[in-house]
Amino acid sequence: MRIQVMEIGFDDVTLDEAVDIAMQHIERGEKCRVVTPNPEIARMCRNDSQLCDIVNSSQLVLPDGIGVVYASRILGRPLRGRVPGFEFAEKLLDRMQNTGYSVFFFGAKPGVAEKAAEKMQKKYPGLLIAGTLNGYYTNESAVVAAINDARPDVLFVCLGAPKQEQFMALRGDVLTPTLMAGLGGTLDGLAGEVKRAPDFFIRLNLEWLYRLLCQPRRIGRVIKLPLYLLSAVAARGKNRHA
Repeated sequence: MRIQVMEIGFDDVTLDEAVDIAMQHIERGEKCRVVTPNPEIARMCRNDSQLCDIVNSSQLVLPDGIGVVYASRILGRPLRGRVPGFEFAEKLLDRMQNTGYSVFFFGAKPGVAEKAAEKMQKKYPGLLIAGTLNGYYTNESAVVAAINDARPDVLFVCLGAPKQEQFMALRGDVLTPTLMAGLGGTLDGLAGEVKRAPDFFIRLNLEWLYRLLCQPRRIGRVIKLPLYLLSAVAARGKNRHA
């Protein structure tokens, strides 16, 4: 079931349910585009109708940020919880072990995708990694050819929004992977280039605060969370007076 949170309809699923759905698509050979909007991406959708259409037409729309969950509660249509893209990626890789299905890592700076592949191969010995490619490219057709030549079942696209969503939508017909997932900075996390927040921050849904403390320059991005929630409050007011 999808729950409309302003511009975006989110799938009301748990992490386990999201991975189950993804695996079902892979097993059936049924194309699936996964997007993981947080408040920052949601605000982009407000001003970019093409991106909004791409997100809403995806087969799996996961509520990545706690701000999305709070906004759903403000609007009186609460989502059960958030499904972080990083955790979705790791759990999917775990489930893919010993299945014969393979994954391709695409994105991040040179060397990061390879490092992520090496670490994930050690963590999940039964995982098949079809290939890697960094996100710094000039010839998109060559990128598509390289991915298709590797014949992966799953493609992690980690180019950041809105580039990753546009790439999946515009190239989806010619790309052969069954499942494609836009996962932002996930490869940096898998490679150990960026540390995840300690469990204390995660349990309290304060990962955004930890990232801000570690990278104060992110203040411009973090400020979009309260702005997004204010938009939800305004939307609730309009609905009441409609």
